[in-house]
Amino acid sequence: MDQDDLRLSRIDTLWSVVRKAHDGAGQSLAAAQQRLIEVYGGAIRRYLLGALRDEDAAQEVFQEFALNLVRGVFQRADPRQGRFRNLVKTALFHLIVDHQRRQRRRYQEKPLQSETPDVHDQPAVLADQDEAFTRSWRNQLLAHCWEALADSERTTGKPYHAVLRFRLDHPEMRSPDLAAALSAELGKPLTAGAVRVLIHRAREMFADRLLDAVMGSLEEPSLDEAEQELMELGLLDYCRTALMRRREAPAAKPLAG
Repeated sequence: MDQDDLRLSRIDTLWSVVRKAHDGAGQSLAAAQQRLIEVYGGAIRRYLLGALRDEDAAQEVFQEFALNLVRGVFQRADPRQGRFRNLVKTALFHLIVDHQRRQRRRYQEKPLQSETPDVHDQPAVLADQDEAFTRSWRNQLLAHCWEALADSERTTGKPYHAVLRFRLDHPEMRSPDLAAALSAELGKPLTAGAVRVLIHRAREMFADRLLDAVMGSLEEPSLDEAEQELMELGLLDYCRTALMRRREAPAAKPLAG
């Protein structure tokens, strides 16, 4: 699999998918809605589980979110309102508040049986909720990148995922020791030089996949906008070299007509 195979499709930004999820029809509409769930689903589930501390409650609120998406909750969403992930976070915040109100009514005669703070009555919690969803979205992006490396490894047979994962788990190891350990783990001989090349290639692929994922979430996916988003997510260090490579790359020449 080459570098482009690891990249998020440039055909549709997430904002264009949002529009199709509300203005499309038939299979196009359903596919766009499913795409949004696939992209944000992991982040949403982790966020809800952290906020509600109850798997059943988190699943219930997740299903409400999915149903609201089908019903057109983001129909009037506008890129000028900010990042789409912020709109998702706000929608989830209100769903959590509604869930807590239902729970409160259900247990009117005793305190809510949960350690979850009352986000409606405690404005200070808003900052924590914002940070929690940002962290969840960040973890989702990183998880997708690891999945991309694993997919590439299965397709090409080149151990990008295994080598990079081992490198991160053993940062103190020198290249010869890494080569020996990985040769034993993978069941095939690897030289120190080969390991260095694999690690370098895997890091490039990871960074490109992450940069494309972030750019795909923007309405106008410029490198400057992507850099700002990476800074907000605490992911810039992963992509500095990828940003530099793309800024230095010559612009594509238009096709002769």
